[in-house]
Amino acid sequence: MQKDLVRLKWYACILTLLVVAAGLFAFTRIERFGEISVERINIVESNGQVRMVISNKSRSPEVMAYGKPIKPPIPGGNRPGLVFYNDEGTENGGLVFMGGKDSSGKYTATGHLSFDQYNQNQVLYLTYADENGDQNTGLHIDDWQTSPAFWQWRGDYKKAQALPNGPDKEALLKRLMEPQPGQQAYAQRVFVGKDDSKTAMVNLADRMGRTRLQLLVDSSGTAKLNFLDANGRVTYSLPQ
Repeated sequence: MQKDLVRLKWYACILTLLVVAAGLFAFTRIERFGEISVERINIVESNGQVRMVISNKSRSPEVMAYGKPIKPPIPGGNRPGLVFYNDEGTENGGLVFMGGKDSSGKYTATGHLSFDQYNQNQVLYLTYADENGDQNTGLHIDDWQTSPAFWQWRGDYKKAQALPNGPDKEALLKRLMEPQPGQQAYAQRVFVGKDDSKTAMVNLADRMGRTRLQLLVDSSGTAKLNFLDANGRVTYSLPQ
């Protein structure tokens, strides 16, 4: 009887080890598929923190900061593609794309690859935007303030927009957009691309987002270099 008990214990131990080994093998082996169809894939770290989400339109994630939806929330469900997250679980860029016609036959098309400043909005992005032939395509480089965080600034701006129209509202909006004299909360500083007139251009702007230097080649091949003042007036051109 004693020998039988010892033998059963050995059988139980061996069986347990085999089950554990089989389970570990099932979760660590690399599967290969010829084709898969999914609505969303979450790429996560070993601790479960999300680093990238690949999704269709309806399953796209909310905008996240430190692993939680920002407030006021920016809902998902409208940006198919990839969303990137930094080491702290905060969204910091992505690749999105969409396009199609509406009931009137007019179309829109968009492709957008962006990278965000830490705790702020996008500062480097490639965009193709087409509103039924009204195109803007190119590389953008923006300035963003370093504080407050984008989601806090956005929340304050949304609250200000909801105030009754009047001098107080306008002053608050201006203060949010220009927290320091001569410096915008955000401003486009560089644009390299083309517009809907088929003009290729390089625009360089000041800290207020005002274009101060332009290099242009229009659709007929005519090249021009423009210097502009703070009011947008051309002060000098080459060739003259």
